[in-house]
Amino acid sequence: MIPRTSLLFGLSMLAIASPAAARECTKSPDKRLELCVSVVNGEALYEVKRGDVTVIAPSRLGLRFAGEADPRFTAVGNAKRLSVDTTWEQPWGEQRLIRDNHNELSVTLAGDTALNKAVGVIFRLFDDGFGFRYDYAAIPNGKAVSITADDTQFRTVGAYQAWWYQGLGQERDEYLYTQTDARRITLAETPLTLKGDNGLYLSFHEAALVDFPSMLLEGNGAGTYGAWLMPWPDGVLAKKTGPFATPWRTVLIGETPGVLADSRITLNLNEPSQLPGIRKWFKPGKYVGIWWEMHLEKSTWGSGPTHGANTANVKRYIDFAAKYGFDGVLVEGWNKGWDGDWIANGDKFSFTEAYPDFDLPEITRYGKAKGVKLIGHHETGGAIENYARQLDAGLKLYADNGVSLIKTGYVRHSGTIVDGEGEQQWFAGQYAVRHHLEVVKRAAKLHIAINTHEPVKDTGLRRTWPNWVSREGARGQEFNAWGNPTNPPEHMTILPFTRMLAGPMDFTPGIFDIARSGKELTRRVQSTLATQLAEYVVLYSPIQMAADLPENYEAQPGAFQFIRDVPADWEQSKTLQSVIGDYVVVARQPRGGGDWYMGAITDEEARKITQRLDFLAPGKQYEAQIYADAPGADYRTNPSALTIRKRKVTSTDDLDLDMAPGGGVAIRFKLLGPRR
Repeated sequence: MIPRTSLLFGLSMLAIASPAAARECTKSPDKRLELCVSVVNGEALYEVKRGDVTVIAPSRLGLRFAGEADPRFTAVGNAKRLSVDTTWEQPWGEQRLIRDNHNELSVTLAGDTALNKAVGVIFRLFDDGFGFRYDYAAIPNGKAVSITADDTQFRTVGAYQAWWYQGLGQERDEYLYTQTDARRITLAETPLTLKGDNGLYLSFHEAALVDFPSMLLEGNGAGTYGAWLMPWPDGVLAKKTGPFATPWRTVLIGETPGVLADSRITLNLNEPSQLPGIRKWFKPGKYVGIWWEMHLEKSTWGSGPTHGANTANVKRYIDFAAKYGFDGVLVEGWNKGWDGDWIANGDKFSFTEAYPDFDLPEITRYGKAKGVKLIGHHETGGAIENYARQLDAGLKLYADNGVSLIKTGYVRHSGTIVDGEGEQQWFAGQYAVRHHLEVVKRAAKLHIAINTHEPVKDTGLRRTWPNWVSREGARGQEFNAWGNPTNPPEHMTILPFTRMLAGPMDFTPGIFDIARSGKELTRRVQSTLATQLAEYVVLYSPIQMAADLPENYEAQPGAFQFIRDVPADWEQSKTLQSVIGDYVVVARQPRGGGDWYMGAITDEEARKITQRLDFLAPGKQYEAQIYADAPGADYRTNPSALTIRKRKVTSTDDLDLDMAPGGGVAIRFKLLGPRR
């Protein structure tokens, strides 16, 4: 913990010493937000204002349990207040130093049922939002309980637009966002982002999702959104043993989309790291891999004459990685189980037996000699029980061969994951939440990091378990190989303010062969080449893939230079300009370095915007290495047209960013030494 800590303990009012107050309130550190909690007509309610604007009208709190009546609350008591202002350091991240500045209010809700007799609620108010969680500390130790309803509400006031997709789709979270009147929301995944006519942007999510089902939000058609938890097959939402606390329910609040993107509330609501020495065995970086070629059907995951994961092919990628400074090579399809319908037969996967043409010890030896690590792959086909049985052996095999990063996969329709009792589970119910965290914990013991695909959504657990380095959890690059349609240009201008608010995403950017021999627009990448470069800055992950084939990079060395230069670990990050669904501009400074990088992306409309460079260090001079759409570039007709130029700039300069339809700009600001 960095010493700049101030803990200010405020007044404490004990319910046993005086009558319970009808209402308890607290404000954020800058006094901008005010939250009050009360009990009215048997309901526990909270409300939030930002200045004179009501952000959350009185909204319900509480859980319900099997075996007892719906609770009626009678009082708010035992109010305690706490102020915190500390700074802590991430071992890797989009920002090295994180300030945690909040005011806390904790209360006890008195209810008329046994399990809701004394419910603790903890609220933490930051200047850019708030979080709260329930603490059922009064439930006896070891007592098993079943949660049947989460009554948590978020009641907005006024007109809002929302970016969302229908929850519980069979493809988990891999859907395009739609923008609608927020009142049209039926059941939405979080982060759920809204823009109000009152000038405010809101985003609803959760933090520290541990041993609890994932929360979706159910709309009532009038601006109220209620917690909807992915249930067990028997209809129970969560099965807990007392005492317990829930995840944090969070709301980000700002006047621009950038305030949401640059918030660190989700991280601050998670517990400190359990792995203080992780930088000794995991470092952020970039990788290539045997992956895109399978999506293009140039090779196969399954065995046979076109099997991609063969020793010779892996060595070819290792040679490429070593030549151009990449840290690792991902190899999919190396293990037995890929033949036939592997999604339907995930229980056939072996995580210790390789296909005969894949020599794991030889490959890792070869890579070590060249300074390149093998990135492991464990696709489960959603057969969690099969994977759990082999987990320790599979992890040990990789650890024994020097593999310190594994990409896991859970490709299976949501709602059809079979548990140990033969019942079918949702992809992010309590059963799956428990499994994913168990994988991360066991991997940590062997100094292995995890990159989860088809995951439970990120809720900031990378702070507590920083070996959980990235996740998928959205419609990624692979949809640009075989999607119908592929991702439209606006997708890249929505992700930073929806999915990316949860945490890092392994989007796998960097496709250079965009036109793909004249393939129909909606069956290929819908962007310009400059956009593919800008994605490395706009979409954060501590592991960034150069996803295309080696020969496509070597055919365009000028553009490839940006991918070689751009880092994956940052000192600080700033969202400079944005209109959700239209365009976004992000700048990041490398960890411990003086340079800066910028990425800008537009939707299907050509756009020219002016960007102030006041984020650069005052009094310093930089060489701006600009990778931009060339004249005539267009994602539909001329996607590869790129211009590369240089100019000297300082923090007092402006830059005009000219972006073609579906285009972007990627810039390295290289710090220059003192003039002689």
